[in-house]
Amino acid sequence: MKILFTGGSSFTGYWFIRALAAAGHQVAAVFRKRADGYEGVRARRVAALSRLCQPIHECSFGDPAFLDVIAGSQWDLFCHHAAEVANYRSPDFDFAAALQNNTRNLKLVLEGLGRQGCSSLVLTGSVFEFDEGAGSQPLRAFSPYGLSKGLTSKVFAYFAAVLGLRLGKFVIPNPFGPFEESRFTEYLVKSWFEGRTPSVATPAYVRDNIHVSLLAKAYAHFCGHAPDAAQFQRCGPSGYVGTQGAFAKRFASEMQPRLALPCPVELKTQTDFAEPMVRINTDVCDAGLLGWNESAAWDELAQYYRESFSAQTRR
Repeated sequence: MKILFTGGSSFTGYWFIRALAAAGHQVAAVFRKRADGYEGVRARRVAALSRLCQPIHECSFGDPAFLDVIAGSQWDLFCHHAAEVANYRSPDFDFAAALQNNTRNLKLVLEGLGRQGCSSLVLTGSVFEFDEGAGSQPLRAFSPYGLSKGLTSKVFAYFAAVLGLRLGKFVIPNPFGPFEESRFTEYLVKSWFEGRTPSVATPAYVRDNIHVSLLAKAYAHFCGHAPDAAQFQRCGPSGYVGTQGAFAKRFASEMQPRLALPCPVELKTQTDFAEPMVRINTDVCDAGLLGWNESAAWDELAQYYRESFSAQTRR
């Protein structure tokens, strides 16, 4: 298929484009900034993607340049992965402004896609939205950011229905893997390389952590079947479901022999329960069908960390 993709500079966007290209699809990906306008791990992702897709720089969803891109080619599928995420952890995150950016000129966008032969859309959602996944009731949004994502989904569903387009929603849980920003798993590994014992402040929360490589294969499989779907489809791939403490222990047990380092973990007594206790996805991934190997994924992650922290040590 010929696919138009937004949000490719993100951690998951990078992996999704990789998987789509590996599946034989032709991907055109729009990026908000110039090719040299990114820094750190995001710059590495964008540079790598330039060899896997047709990059279109200085183009944002819904703006005039984006509408021109749509009008300039025929499309089989539109994947809207981009979302406003700046300061997404803050309780003061501006969900209304994020919703506006996520859906800018949406009716014009979808009408333009329809004129170019595209009748199928895949929207990326988050398990941290309202009414997604399974877990503690009610299934409220985790944050204003989660609220913006849920409202974005509602707006897409409305206009897709009005314009007679097929909409699929791919719901992300907690991905981890190579080329991620500095978050939980990198904190664990960085601590081990520095000879420290990392601690887990919220070990009681039950979450759904998934290898990003498995998530990406599930995404490519979902997109590959989207144009054949007769009606709205949703996919919420699930990975390692359990407490965050149990996941930290699992991660340590997988990394210890691969990194040849002691990988201790301290589980704190949790005192902060501001988030729902349980929120998970429920669609089990068929690794055999997707062609994914769990041991190889752990090997790849360990190798990535060895190279990353060896480079930092040399500097």
